[in-house]
Amino acid sequence: MSDTVMHEEARELDEDDALRADVYRLLARLLREPPDPDLLAWLANLQVEDDTSPLAASWRALTEASRGSHPGTLARAHFRHLVGVIQGDVTPYASWYRNGELMDQALVALRHDLKTLGIERNEPTREPEDHLAALCEAMALLIESGSHAEARFFMTHIAPWVSTCLTDLAGVESDFYSGVGRLGRAFIDREEALLARETAHEPVRLVEP
Repeated sequence: MSDTVMHEEARELDEDDALRADVYRLLARLLREPPDPDLLAWLANLQVEDDTSPLAASWRALTEASRGSHPGTLARAHFRHLVGVIQGDVTPYASWYRNGELMDQALVALRHDLKTLGIERNEPTREPEDHLAALCEAMALLIESGSHAEARFFMTHIAPWVSTCLTDLAGVESDFYSGVGRLGRAFIDREEALLARETAHEPVRLVEP
């Protein structure tokens, strides 16, 4: 189940934007919970373009790690790396990486902007909205809706901290979750290069935490 919903109809996407939204949703899914057997099989059999880009290399590494992984093992690894009894190896919240505390001003600013954009959390969701999975879902929703706020939202609420978070995830012991971190970092690096160019033309002003 998605952490976020948007009260706006999706538009017809071009191929590049559809792929971007799909990658955001995949990252959200893998950050929020371990892959089930179907998703793990899909990743293991994914055909990756034969190029030398960091993004393609990270896809190949995750695909290879998926082939040697078992859902039960990944469930334990997910808990250890991203949940933990108190906190896991990585604490994937904007408040934590930006302010050193959970439920801090980064979350307050984010909630203001999500409300402005018409994005709200699903009622059953327990995680605060600044969890990286929820932010990835919000980006997918903004891409799918054609929102002009997409670039500014990314640069305001994601870019300042996410590379550090994903680098931390890339350093965990599990090959699979390290692969998720590397894939996320390569994808986000490309997104930042793309969206930074658009920020100056963004008409919607978002709140800095």
